[in-house]
Amino acid sequence: MESLTSSPVCNLGIFMSLDDDTVQEILQSYDGFCAAAKSLLHGSVDLSVRHDFVSHVHTLCKHGLHSLVRDYFLRSLEEAFENNGASRFWLHFEDYSKIEEDLEKIDEDEIQRVLCKALEELCLVKENQEKCLLILVHALQSYMENLSDGKHNFDSEKVYLFSKYQLIVSSILMANLPRHFPEVLHWYFKGRLEELSTIMGGEFNEENECGGRDEMDLDEKSKYGTGEMDIDECYSQDKFSETNRLVRNIGKVVRDLRNLGFTSMTEDAYASAIFLLLKAKVHNLAGDDYRSSVLDSIKGWIEAVPLQFLNALLAYLGDSISFDQHSSGLKSPLASQPSSCYSGTNTPSEGLIRWKLRLEYFAYETLQDLRIAKLFEIIVDYPESSLAIEDLKQCLEYTGQHSKLVESFISALRYRLLTAGASTNDILHQYVSTIKALRTIDPAGVFLEAVGEPIRDYLRGRKDTIKCIVTMLTDGTSGNPNGSGNSGDSLLEELNRDEENQENIGVDDDFNTDDKQAWIDAQRWEPDPVEADPSKGSRNRRKVDILGMIVGIIGSKDQLVNEYRVMLAEKLLNKSDYDIDSEIRTLELLKIHFGESSMQKCEIMLNDLIDSKRTNTNIKATINKTSQIESAETGISLDNLDATIISSNFWPPIQDEALIIPEPVDQLLSDYARRFHEIKTPRKLLWKKNLGTVKLELQFEDKAMQFTVAPIHAAIIIQFQDQTSWTSKNLAAATGIPVDVLNRRISFWISKGVLTESLGTDPGDHVFTLVEGMVDNSKNNANTVNCEELLAGDEEVERSVASVEDQLRKEMTVYEKFIMGMLTNFGSMALDRIHNTLKMFCVADPPYDKSLQQLQSFLSGLVSEEKLELRDGMYFLKK
Repeated sequence: MESLTSSPVCNLGIFMSLDDDTVQEILQSYDGFCAAAKSLLHGSVDLSVRHDFVSHVHTLCKHGLHSLVRDYFLRSLEEAFENNGASRFWLHFEDYSKIEEDLEKIDEDEIQRVLCKALEELCLVKENQEKCLLILVHALQSYMENLSDGKHNFDSEKVYLFSKYQLIVSSILMANLPRHFPEVLHWYFKGRLEELSTIMGGEFNEENECGGRDEMDLDEKSKYGTGEMDIDECYSQDKFSETNRLVRNIGKVVRDLRNLGFTSMTEDAYASAIFLLLKAKVHNLAGDDYRSSVLDSIKGWIEAVPLQFLNALLAYLGDSISFDQHSSGLKSPLASQPSSCYSGTNTPSEGLIRWKLRLEYFAYETLQDLRIAKLFEIIVDYPESSLAIEDLKQCLEYTGQHSKLVESFISALRYRLLTAGASTNDILHQYVSTIKALRTIDPAGVFLEAVGEPIRDYLRGRKDTIKCIVTMLTDGTSGNPNGSGNSGDSLLEELNRDEENQENIGVDDDFNTDDKQAWIDAQRWEPDPVEADPSKGSRNRRKVDILGMIVGIIGSKDQLVNEYRVMLAEKLLNKSDYDIDSEIRTLELLKIHFGESSMQKCEIMLNDLIDSKRTNTNIKATINKTSQIESAETGISLDNLDATIISSNFWPPIQDEALIIPEPVDQLLSDYARRFHEIKTPRKLLWKKNLGTVKLELQFEDKAMQFTVAPIHAAIIIQFQDQTSWTSKNLAAATGIPVDVLNRRISFWISKGVLTESLGTDPGDHVFTLVEGMVDNSKNNANTVNCEELLAGDEEVERSVASVEDQLRKEMTVYEKFIMGMLTNFGSMALDRIHNTLKMFCVADPPYDKSLQQLQSFLSGLVSEEKLELRDGMYFLKK
């Protein structure tokens, strides 16, 4: 007789050697076996049926038909399960076929009731069939025991039959699986876990608040008696029973689903529910507050809520190792512990560790995506948002998704910052904040290099970029004229940091690093990230230099120094005193970064003011009595005159305008110049009468008004001292300035209500009249109005010094004839070719030393003047 497990196929060849009586016996036993099997599967509990079933199994096995017995019984189980179990099970969920479309109508409690009822019915059917299968297993075992005298191993037969049956169950259910069933499972676990999270989250919040309660004095605690403690204990017991009930219910559903072959689908369902809860928690904690760190709170919630639930669930399902409970009394398996997130465990199970890693990675990735999406706002609030930047840094170190940050932030910059509506100051401030924030995340500067490239390219196309950069370098209010800028954006801060670095470590030069420092640097060396540009070595990214990156926008420090020299000259010429301490401090800081030779002319300009102060004091100290008597007659004293004496060769070109000043003032200037010549022989003064400031007091019948204005405004208004009405032509002739300039400058006095304007007999000649008996609406009872406005002017600010663009235009005028001649000979030329030709042939004094960008700016001016044409990148003579 062959073994029961020898072959799953029945050997029908044995019928050829059997006699008629044996065949008849087999047929009768087979018919009886089929009838008994059918009765068992229909729930018969009659012992005679069971006895007949076992007897027929023995008879068939005796004739070598054990495979036929197994196959028929398993096929009968399959048919019964499909008809009585699976088909009824899926009928419960027909009403949820459109669950994805009717999300608002979902009743999670109803889903729970239907799912639990369906699982209970199906598991009961499966349990009854397993009992029938167990009867077959016992029948086969009893037959083999008699045959082998108890020496045969029957476990393999049981394992084979039950595994075969489990495969049948899973196959039937999967073959008829509705598309909406996974969604039903998802909503079930979502509802139950939200309920559980509410309870456990409350416990987590209470434990976070326990620290403050523990500080209560023992005597103060005793005043509350024991009643409150009893209430707290009852409340804890209620929570304990409620959480245990929920865990048992969820665990039973999970166990039933796994028993039916839905293991993977079930884990996906409750995993997605857990991840949704975690995502909602991260969004709730993170929000739009970037001034606090939330990563620790998120990790604490993970340990206190989902991991505690999973620990209890895995233990309920038998997937977790058992642990000894060291504490007695009532204790919730979900209660978080301050020392470990795994309650009552010495070592967490492997499954729990995997869950912990999955949840932490998902939390890091979710928070990272939130912070990256709001990175623009975070950088706007920097450095107040530095804690959010630290959270983002930790997330990126965990996930390694730096490329996502670069792509998202570049997109945000192009959409929100690099637009025509954004001022250059705002773009520069955001760029500086970006550098400071991203060097926290990426000290090597790899990703900052990629993010900053679009900003640098855009700023190079703005005409006022250099001016704004210089303003940020020299102005403590970050270039914001109203002083409301963020002080952290001022580049003076970086200049100060550079000075401290110079004092601490000296000039940072690769060739001057001693052996000890070189060894320290070698020990700290780390390879560049894979995203690094291979064309730029690590040495270029050794540290993120904000000033270096800002200068890199311009391309040359010479342009920056020239713009600073113009702004410094403008500021010094408009000063009404000799206080230049802040300018000296700024210059010293700039010398550290750009070198002393580059700032030499600026240093001479400041020295001119220092010398002017000393010279001015000496001249006033040596005034003789004759000068004092003459001053008394004219009403103007030399004490009221302060002169700024400059070395014109080292200053930018000064704007010079014709201006006729009153005779007493002109005489005073002559006396001052004569005295200067006596002290500084052979040096002489050449007055720039249109520059400087004048303090005036205009006296009317009932009040006096004080102004601080430019000399041209003073020269205009003083003409009305003797004559109250002037035509524009006559006033222009009296002051020595063109009529168009007069009309523009006199608008200041008209806006202040000092003069009125009317049309004259000649349409092109206006009449200006002094207003008598002025009424000040804001101060009707005051006799004196202090209206001091430094260098008050028109809407268009008049500069004392020629701008860098004007200087460049003047210098490039020399090469205009060369350019016109080249285009006459060659017809058309590209920008590069014009640039290279000028460098090749213009070597005499002055040699051509301009940059390609400067040449392009000059050619653009010629195009605007319609001297040249630009088509497809080629320049032509205008026809």
